Amino acid sequence: MKNTDLELLEAIGDSHYSDNVDTPLRPDAFVKSDKEKIEAIQKHFKKIMEELGLDITDDSLSGTPYRVAKMYVKELFYGLNPANKPKLSTFNNKYGYRKMLVEQNISIDSACEHHFLPITGFAHVGYIPEEKVIGLSKINRLVNYYAHRPQVQERLCLQILKDLQETLNTQSVIVMINAEHLCVSSRGIKDKTSSTITVEYGGAFENTEIRNEFLACLNPIE
Repeated sequence: MKNTDLELLEAIGDSHYSDNVDTPLRPDAFVKSDKEKIEAIQKHFKKIMEELGLDITDDSLSGTPYRVAKMYVKELFYGLNPANKPKLSTFNNKYGYRKMLVEQNISIDSACEHHFLPITGFAHVGYIPEEKVIGLSKINRLVNYYAHRPQVQERLCLQILKDLQETLNTQSVIVMINAEHLCVSSRGIKDKTSSTITVEYGGAFENTEIRNEFLACLNPIE
């Protein structure tokens, strides 16, 4: 690969850029079972460790390829598989609640798709119900589902927003994420103190007064 191509790849990664709202997946992404994927990743990661010069026969390292493979498929990136999407139970808004509902400080435990390094922080989600309301824990589960895949923070914000808008049949949803990126703090610029905030919204939250009401509700964890 030419140096100019490598420089472009680095620039895209450092800019945290992506032009896809949907997570880029191959058509055959789920042909293999989880077990088959773990076995394949285990073999490839063993090769990576060997290329780094590590002694894979050492007691401490011998199980690492399997542990990493299982972690990728079953834990860090389980959100790639639509079969793992939580069922979002909704209920008729029989009591006529029409004001804002806010679920704040939802833990974000994701990974940057450019370097596969952790993204950690909090999501704050609000909506104004119309005909439907949703169980509170379902919002947390949805955030966790989309977070557990290689991500770009802007996309994560949009995916949560659009799914809730469709599920609740209302545009009046707002999603705010404040997160730290290890690819910023541990490599590149190595800034240990900065965080990234993204906000996406629609419907009633297009109104500045209502949006400010949402922001005033927040009591972010420091």
